[in-house]
Amino acid sequence: MTPFALVAPLAGWLGPLDEAPDAVFAERLMGDGVAIDPTATTLHAPCAGTIIAVSPTRHAVTFRTDAGAELLLHVGIDTVALHGAGFTVHVADGARVAAGDVLLGFDLDVLAARATSLLSPIVVTNSDAFVITARREAGAVAVGAWLMDLTPCGDGAVSSIAEGPTTSRRAIVAAVHGIHARPAAAIATAARGFAATIELSLADRRADARSSVAVMTLGLTHGAAVDIVATGVDAEAAAAAITALIERGEGPAAPERPAPTPTVPMPVEDDMLRGVCAAPGLAIGVAYQLATAVIMADAPGEGIAVETARLAAAIATVRARLSGHVASGGTVATIAEAHLDLLDDPAVSAAAGAALARGASAAAAWRAALGPAIAALAGIADARIAGRADDLRDLEAQVITALQKTDAPPPELPENAILCAADLLPSQLMALDPSRLNGIVLANGGPTSHVAIIAAAMNVPMIVAAGKGVLEIAPGTPLILDADAATLSIRPAEAATTAASARVEQRGHARASARAAAAADCCMADGTRIEVFANLGSLADADTAVAAGAEGCGLLRTELLFLDRATPPDVAEQTRHYQGIADALGNRPLIVRTLDIGGDKPAPYLALPPEENPALGLRGIRVGLARPQMLEDQLRAILAVRPLPRILLPMIASVAELVAVRAVVDALADELGLGRVELGVMIETPAAAVTADLLATYADFFAIGTNDLAQYTLAMDRGNPAVASGIDALHPAILRLIAQTCDGAARHARPVGVCGGLASDLAASAILIGLGVTELSAVPAMVPEIKAMVRTLTREACTALAHAALACDSAAAVRALVAASR
Repeated sequence: MTPFALVAPLAGWLGPLDEAPDAVFAERLMGDGVAIDPTATTLHAPCAGTIIAVSPTRHAVTFRTDAGAELLLHVGIDTVALHGAGFTVHVADGARVAAGDVLLGFDLDVLAARATSLLSPIVVTNSDAFVITARREAGAVAVGAWLMDLTPCGDGAVSSIAEGPTTSRRAIVAAVHGIHARPAAAIATAARGFAATIELSLADRRADARSSVAVMTLGLTHGAAVDIVATGVDAEAAAAAITALIERGEGPAAPERPAPTPTVPMPVEDDMLRGVCAAPGLAIGVAYQLATAVIMADAPGEGIAVETARLAAAIATVRARLSGHVASGGTVATIAEAHLDLLDDPAVSAAAGAALARGASAAAAWRAALGPAIAALAGIADARIAGRADDLRDLEAQVITALQKTDAPPPELPENAILCAADLLPSQLMALDPSRLNGIVLANGGPTSHVAIIAAAMNVPMIVAAGKGVLEIAPGTPLILDADAATLSIRPAEAATTAASARVEQRGHARASARAAAAADCCMADGTRIEVFANLGSLADADTAVAAGAEGCGLLRTELLFLDRATPPDVAEQTRHYQGIADALGNRPLIVRTLDIGGDKPAPYLALPPEENPALGLRGIRVGLARPQMLEDQLRAILAVRPLPRILLPMIASVAELVAVRAVVDALADELGLGRVELGVMIETPAAAVTADLLATYADFFAIGTNDLAQYTLAMDRGNPAVASGIDALHPAILRLIAQTCDGAARHARPVGVCGGLASDLAASAILIGLGVTELSAVPAMVPEIKAMVRTLTREACTALAHAALACDSAAAVRALVAASR
């Protein structure tokens, strides 16, 4: 087909659409195109054609070429909020224009002072019918200069005639600025996910909902009543989805900002680092580089008696410090208690004593005692267990520092510090002044470490695995840390800082409100009950979760009870441990996961051979079936707890595995005089997700572990910093597996919960509920905010949003859809 040319409608600096500070444009939800940073004050026609419509707020023009290509010419970002201020219209709706005709005039000073950005997208909105086959390289461009070539690739039709029932609704536009580019893109994206045709109408004007341009041309302002007519097999769901988007609105208007000051331009790859979210939140501040001193432990010993006394004194010093943290209460106390247990571990004491007897110094003996365990833990594929190596490193450093009497005062942070480091130990974080600490960015580290837990409890945003670029940031550099998006913006533009400041203030108010209402049961706005539980690993976790408003435990990890010991815990010890947690929860539900351990874990009593790929080897329920007595002992211990917990099986990949464990549980229940015991399956593998309908025949409930499900589906190791930042459980592939799990469960009326990281992600709550999830089990610190979020939702709106998310082509597109729907 013959291409045709468009010329530049603006004079300025041409760049890629990716640079637009709005996901609707940068992620090409409206279509493909370019962006121009204007240096002149007029917008011109890019070729001969017809004006479809000028936005009621005069900031944008929709345009149709004679060949049928539809374009959006959008001056600036968030200029809809100006309500026409600074704009002059030179053309009418429906007018014929020639290339170069003036369409709009605008005042650059007004836009620069009040808009988010001057960058102006030029977008081909019917990209299914026209593709950009050539485009001008980035650089200066004048009005009328060649910009791009478009080539037809279809008939330009947006929708087809659907057959089936018809339903109609009326919606009131809630968006403060009406249906402009961002909400129009969200509506069009959602509409394309349905088989039904969907038409919007206002008075005598009509628009196909699948066309963002058509939706924009209706001129739907705040408070307007728009009629929605859907026809097709899924007409009811389609109409509900579009109604929900129109009536949801999009939050408060963007704040005005002062005129921007010039900044040094930076390459795109240099002004943004991506990592993995370890503690949610948003922070603005300046970089502070934390240097970690190298601790030496190779000095010669002065004899066993002297060195033994020195080591005992140093341990006593550290014990006193940790006891002080325990007395302070909260999450820090929980971590300090764990460190005290490790400090007094008899195996560590015995190993240190043996090294002292061989003539080692106190420092060398302590390092020798902890070294093997640190190495073993660090090599584990399970990031949560591997993270315990940091606890041992921390104890190693604290005791050796006490021995060498090199304790220095904690570093003095600047105001609004965002701490940058390769790694961070819990004791280092505990020593910092929280009033000056706004955020944490680590080059390495993992999201399940004790440092991450402490940061979340302190409400300090934190990302990890952000790469060596973290260490190259100069101290004092302005930063914006968006831990929710797992990004660090370096030397952000003033507009970005202003917008982030407004978000920080808004989130602070929302968090306070969420905490005040945390104890109440969680129901959606339409009355639908959604349970919000917490993931636990210890008795201290249970106390924290109850205080945060958790309605139960959706996942009790039992691994730590089995590690770092010569023999497994017996039935009595396990029962005491589980019963203590059940008592702390009161009458709240408790779901206990059986041992998720394998050949990669430091459990010598298993005598399992090393494996080349432990994540795909003998782990989870496979170990239990290979060691039936150990599995039976754990099941007996769980069944002795009152009230009776539900039992959850990890790493199930086949019906045969579930049936084998079901037989053991049923036999024990009969022996103990119990009724049917609820047995659930962790959906952590694609195999389990796609056979959920078969597993539901034997399982009583499902719990989706999105962390493992994401890494197995995307073939990315979540413990590998080189790829971990690319894992996002809102990837459409993961969402489709969750949808398939919920569908399979629904055939047998089985409930589905999510206990992986996605349950703690505020952006995911509505989508998960819309897919059929009825229980969210989050980290304790996020429980109040998750409950507050869920209370604002309706089942109908969630279903619509989930349906639209399944039609997206990337995790970024899903997140943009969620952002546009708020």
